[in-house]
Amino acid sequence: MALPALIFATNNQNKADEIRVVLNGLFEIQTLKDAGILIDIPEPHDTLEANASEKSSVIYKLTKGNCFSEDTGLEVVELNGEPGVKSARYAEGDEQFKNNTEKLLARLKNIENRAAQFRTVISLMLDGKEYQFEGICKGSII
Repeated sequence: MALPALIFATNNQNKADEIRVVLNGLFEIQTLKDAGILIDIPEPHDTLEANASEKSSVIYKLTKGNCFSEDTGLEVVELNGEPGVKSARYAEGDEQFKNNTEKLLARLKNIENRAAQFRTVISLMLDGKEYQFEGICKGSII
């Protein structure tokens, strides 16, 4: 019997592989590419919730199939939740990860409390109805 399919609104193969491990064969996880969807869905909103919802809604409208998406941000307490929803685009330049890290560390230079968390919001579309889930991993920037 075939597994029920879920389209993951990503083109990131590593993310898809991680989800497959977590779901342990309960679903057939398809990336956008696997499902023949050749679009890049922007993340224009100011919240993780809205970005995740946007991505899953777009895919559901295109396919009428069950799907999910996620948006994740690093939230630093003393920076009022920055970089948050803009974590991947926090700094400019070609070396995005390096530049993001350097900008964050510069902002934290004279700050003692470096408490932070990664927060992920998942938007799951099942039979046209949206469900949202949140996961938080607390820590600190060293």
